[in-house]
Amino acid sequence: MTTVKTAKRTKRLNRSFMGNLGVYTVLFILAAFMILPLIYTIVSSVKPLEEFWVFPPRFTVQNPTTENYKDLFTILTDSMVPFSRYLFNTAFISIVGTGGHVILSSMCAFALSKHKFPGAKLMFSTVVLALMFNTTVTRIPNFIIMSNLGMLDTYASLIVPAFGSSLGLYLMKQFMDQMVNDSVLESARMDGAGEWRILWRMVMPMVKPAWLTLIIFSFRDLWNIGSTTFIQSEQLKTLNYVMSQISAGGVARAGATAAAGVIMMIVPVTVFIITQSNVVETMGTSGMKE
Repeated sequence: MTTVKTAKRTKRLNRSFMGNLGVYTVLFILAAFMILPLIYTIVSSVKPLEEFWVFPPRFTVQNPTTENYKDLFTILTDSMVPFSRYLFNTAFISIVGTGGHVILSSMCAFALSKHKFPGAKLMFSTVVLALMFNTTVTRIPNFIIMSNLGMLDTYASLIVPAFGSSLGLYLMKQFMDQMVNDSVLESARMDGAGEWRILWRMVMPMVKPAWLTLIIFSFRDLWNIGSTTFIQSEQLKTLNYVMSQISAGGVARAGATAAAGVIMMIVPVTVFIITQSNVVETMGTSGMKE
């Protein structure tokens, strides 16, 4: 009897120093182009008004000032509704909408991925088809549905449509197909584990990169959502609505608008920085199949 020993060999790229230098140079140039809008926004927020209209636009500031942030604070202080109320509305809608979207998407994806039932393929094909529609196209149907349900001018008018976003279901289902082995689930069922326990204690840890990526996308969309269509009450409007009102002030509020842009992007960027390693892992494992 012969024993065949197999060893996994790590493939190494034989690349010269100049080859590595070329790759890093290209990556650096691409990264610079991607970060330029972020840098320009931050620099603009500390520019005095006379430097805003210099042509061509500059990525540097000669006389930095904090007056733009002071003007923004003054505008928000003088508004009918406190700034903290707008911030609470946005945070509440973003957190609840994101949490509900991740939970419902995971449950539905688990059913479509690991349970065979009539109509499953048709349902998933419908979800894929829904990805082709822009949110602008679905705004009127959503408005009619929310109106018939009596949810207009409430938080639910923005949260409930976020629950049914097709992106989360598609992402979670595809990731479960690739990363969750059916034999592992069958073993758990034989040991007496129920479907709820299998989903939350076994499947969800396996697909952690997927739902963390979903949190980023969903939170970003909800954080930047406006509320003029579904919400008329000033007490329930979001931070993005207030910032758009400030930017509508014209040239005199150009500095405050730039400062508002920095404030609006701080939270989404922070969320991405915290979970970026899992996003990279999700993209790296997409398309792989055991």
